[in-house]
Amino acid sequence: MEKKSPHILNASSNLLGFSLVIITSLKITKMSHHTYLDEFAGVACLLFACSCFFSFLAIRTKKEKREYTFEGIADYLFLIALFCIVLAVVIVTLKII
Repeated sequence: MEKKSPHILNASSNLLGFSLVIITSLKITKMSHHTYLDEFAGVACLLFACSCFFSFLAIRTKKEKREYTFEGIADYLFLIALFCIVLAVVIVTLKII
């Protein structure tokens, strides 16, 4: 079975940067108190950071059972964080329309 940890690490770190850009732009424009967008992006940041951490641990560990455990945790954290980003995009879309 192909290891997913390097892919999770790459995608999580990229989307972590995207989430931080969302939060920064909301703080600069002083729009963070008008919407829940920064809360969703903040939760996504934390989850993407944890996903990066666990996928890195999965890559670096020597025990195969522990590797699969860390990879599974990273995978689920990534999925939840991705859901938060989708909610943020939906909020932006509904505010624009």
